[in-house]
Amino acid sequence: MEAFPLDTNHPAVRDYLSLVRLQVLTPLSLLINMATVMVCSIVINPGLGDIARLYPATIAPEPYMIAIYIVIIYLGQIGYCLLLVLARKPETKNTLVKGVGLPLVFANWVMAGWAVAWLFQAFLVSTVLLGVLLVLLIYANVVLLIYHPPTGQRPFDLALIHAPVRAFMILPLNVLFFYNLFITLGWTWSPGEPQHYARHQWAGMGVMLGVNLLGLAIVAIRRDIVWCVTASWICASIWSLKPKAFPVFITVVIFTVLHPLALIASMLWVRLRGQREGAIALPPDEANAVNGQPAQRGPREVDAEALWG
Repeated sequence: MEAFPLDTNHPAVRDYLSLVRLQVLTPLSLLINMATVMVCSIVINPGLGDIARLYPATIAPEPYMIAIYIVIIYLGQIGYCLLLVLARKPETKNTLVKGVGLPLVFANWVMAGWAVAWLFQAFLVSTVLLGVLLVLLIYANVVLLIYHPPTGQRPFDLALIHAPVRAFMILPLNVLFFYNLFITLGWTWSPGEPQHYARHQWAGMGVMLGVNLLGLAIVAIRRDIVWCVTASWICASIWSLKPKAFPVFITVVIFTVLHPLALIASMLWVRLRGQREGAIALPPDEANAVNGQPAQRGPREVDAEALWG
């Protein structure tokens, strides 16, 4: 039997095979994710949104707004899959293979499993799956941030790699995981008893305050537009579902406004600081001359030989 003509131990060959593997597995996992969520939401009755309405909680989001968010994530991942095939720059290929890689594939499979568990109201299983999903996406985002940071020189990497993966992570981080956890712990009320909507309101406020303070710090420090938009959207999805306990309501309303304000303030600060650092400082003599005063020169050493010849 003839030997394989390629040296699979060569780093370039390994990277190429990894890219080919991702070109096959990533679209397949995305297709399974999309098909599972769509079937569980549209075909089967009650669907994912209907089950969410059966378990109202103090941090429950509006189902249709979460559905729009998930559709946007899918569109971003479709662009990611196209970039997997069309990428030509070595830096982009390196980001796809070593920055994101298989965690996104596993994340799509896990989300499909979460949809099935949620449909069967196996909330403990769905909470565990969302925890696994969160770990996978946090890992992928940390690797991207440290080893393959976003740059304006490659806008397609920013729009089709960093943005979809980060938006995917923020969904379970800011609402889905904790909402599932509240249901698992029994921190809900009956849909026919809205007078109990204030149950566990302080726990809900603490969760919303914690995740949004984290997001606010990231938005202010890194000027993260994706985090700003997605976090504000999730906050809006929470306060738009009524009834809502006042501590939770006022918290998410405030952060809906604070995220874009922090982004704008951070951008203005960087711009003003850059202008201040870019200003040219004149030497003291030239500054006095500009102000109409004669330049004052201090004593200087005289070369006696040059003076007397």
